[in-house]
Amino acid sequence: MKVLQRSAMFAYGLLSYAVFLATALYAIGFIGGFLVPTTLDGEPRVPFLDALLIDTLLLGLFAVQHSVMARPAFKRMWTRIVPEPIERSTYVLFSSLALLVLFAFWQPMGGTIWDVEDATGRVALYALYAFGWALVFATTFLINHFDLFGLRQVWLHLRGQPYTYLRFVTPGPYRLVRHPLYVGWLFAFWATPTMTSAHLVFALATTAYILIAIQFEERDLMAAHGEDYRLYRDRVPMLLPRLFGRTRGRASV
Repeated sequence: MKVLQRSAMFAYGLLSYAVFLATALYAIGFIGGFLVPTTLDGEPRVPFLDALLIDTLLLGLFAVQHSVMARPAFKRMWTRIVPEPIERSTYVLFSSLALLVLFAFWQPMGGTIWDVEDATGRVALYALYAFGWALVFATTFLINHFDLFGLRQVWLHLRGQPYTYLRFVTPGPYRLVRHPLYVGWLFAFWATPTMTSAHLVFALATTAYILIAIQFEERDLMAAHGEDYRLYRDRVPMLLPRLFGRTRGRASV
């Protein structure tokens, strides 16, 4: 019975990861405006204010789900219902579903904020867009991609091994900024040769969410890693790397 239960949890973790992977690939086309049936941009289908309201609610739904379910207090309550080995997979699945709802019901607004017509400029912005996504995926592997998306947890459970928490490390770009994953997202959200009203709303809202989420995340990291993270936070900037060597005092942005 235990073997069957562990196998079912492992299969659930694989399914959740597959949904995440499909969602992430769709997001590349959705934000970039290619290869998928729904995108950030396009001809408006409803009045501007209606579109703004719908898109704001969709962004709010994702922000609340993504942030609340990540908090330790919620996890302690949630694991009374959801078995601990699949808690992370469930979080990943719910986050993916919230994004799929956003993709399905997003409303373009029309209007152009900027449009880069120069071919070199367009290529450069698409290159920065690709860089952002590459940084996002690379960063997840640097901090253990499989733990971040719940696969390590269900794999250990399948083998009957207890979960062990990852130690605090700062590989690669983590030596330059504390949140290179979010830096990658910012490139993906803002690097576009054509910025429409809907794209601008999306970029502004997600940037605001990132800046708020960092505050909660760093509070949790302080609680988890204590002095190690405090020293790291004092030494390394949050999002913008230093260009001219080390400076004294706390690194904030």
